[in-house]
Amino acid sequence: MGLEFALQLAERGYGIVVISNRPEENRLAVEKIRLLNHTDIRVIDMDLTLPKAAEEIYRRVTSWGLEVDILISNAGMLLFSTLTRTPVERLEQVVALHCTTPVKLVRLFGEDMLKRRQGYILITASSTAWMPYPTISHYAATKAFLKSFSQSVWYEFRQYGVGVTALFPGAVDTSLYRLDGRKRKWLRRLGLMQTPQQTVTTALRALFRKRHQCIPGFFTKLTVALCAVAPAWALLPILKIPVLKRILDKV
Repeated sequence: MGLEFALQLAERGYGIVVISNRPEENRLAVEKIRLLNHTDIRVIDMDLTLPKAAEEIYRRVTSWGLEVDILISNAGMLLFSTLTRTPVERLEQVVALHCTTPVKLVRLFGEDMLKRRQGYILITASSTAWMPYPTISHYAATKAFLKSFSQSVWYEFRQYGVGVTALFPGAVDTSLYRLDGRKRKWLRRLGLMQTPQQTVTTALRALFRKRHQCIPGFFTKLTVALCAVAPAWALLPILKIPVLKRILDKV
């Protein structure tokens, strides 16, 4: 999805700063974007789970004399595991990547946007932000944090002309899911999974309209609506289903 955000924004004429902890993939992204668009594109190879990642990114970008009109906070890490089977260091990484670094990036770049009285911020949360999810408790909880954070900042920033949009995607056809091509195709046909292009197009439309949230796809909207009203105890009978119980015992 990060690549798709970069491609679609480059098509709109924006310069791009690509940031991730995967140098080779960063270079490939730059080559692909430059092949399709003649735009200023730069790279920062950075592990976004590091304590000072946000400060270093802000320092480098400002040292280039760039003004950031659009901030896309999209990095994520999904790990299926019950809490007690999840290594503590992995929990620290998830919290840093989903909570600490995004908040600091919004704080740093957001201040500059407020001074200019213009700008757009998009924060990728998840449809899992709307109710408890056993086996990804740490992931869902950090996405719930982003849900609350983004809406609060939307209220703070809107009076200065700066938009803050929270994106709540469901299943997106990326390498995050270990599925074969046939299953992916059927999931897309059934509307249970979206392509990155579909999700990003919908997200950017909401961003430029300065909507406070975006839930792409009918199935995701339906899921979120059900999750938002379902009480937590409703999960208990489901978790007692033998096949699900076996899965929970393993992860």
